[in-house]
Amino acid sequence: MAVTITNRPRIDWLGIVFTALLAIAIIFPLLVVGTWAFTEIWRYPNVVPQQFGLRFWEQTLTRPDVWSALTLSLQLSTVVTLMSAAICLPAAYAFARMNFPGRTVLFFSFLAGHAFPKFGLLIAIAAIFLQLNLIGTFWGVVLIQLVGTLLFMIWIPVAAFQAVDRRMEEAARDVGASPLRVFWSITLPQAGPTIAAAVLLSFVGTFYETEGAWLIGAPGIRTMPVLMISFINNQMVIQYGAVLSVILWVPSFIALMFARRVIGGGAFARGFGG
Repeated sequence: MAVTITNRPRIDWLGIVFTALLAIAIIFPLLVVGTWAFTEIWRYPNVVPQQFGLRFWEQTLTRPDVWSALTLSLQLSTVVTLMSAAICLPAAYAFARMNFPGRTVLFFSFLAGHAFPKFGLLIAIAAIFLQLNLIGTFWGVVLIQLVGTLLFMIWIPVAAFQAVDRRMEEAARDVGASPLRVFWSITLPQAGPTIAAAVLLSFVGTFYETEGAWLIGAPGIRTMPVLMISFINNQMVIQYGAVLSVILWVPSFIALMFARRVIGGGAFARGFGG
């Protein structure tokens, strides 16, 4: 009588434990901050708050400095994103479609700022900005935050333009469409959603950028993340910082969900192939 031996799949306990620890390390701080945002009384040694409420939401949202920081953050994010799009999108199209001397070197030079420790790079740039009187100014923060958008606004659009069906463009040219009409009617509709995701990620990344806004913008420029950190570091009411943290989660979550739906897993690899 033949005996059939079935190989049961082995359970990767090490992977399960690592995943669980990583989930705890990520989720637990978020739960603590979220709990503090809706807590009115939470005294040691109690494990759970004694009183929940929305009193600190009202107090936080009625502070003039919160609305001033929010307005400034939106202004910075808008200006930086528009400047980045104006500089990077034509460059991304050139990298994706044209061959020219030094193309690869120039392509990676746009991303060189992400190859070095960020804070050390900011210190070096701050020394230059100090000589140019850009420390503590709006445009100084714009320039430093512009560097942080290059990864999204070069790499992802390059992949988007490379993914466009060239046969459709050639067919449109064959029937007499001008280059501008081909770009507007064929290229842009195909690459547009991915480029929109890159623009959104750049806007949100700029909105949350902290190190450059703090180092270059202090003391005159105070964005939402910088204000939140000041609430925490100055040992003010901890709920103020928690409420701002929860408020800042919302646009980030929406942007990441949108980008995840639009940008495929191979987008960065195709950009690297540029």
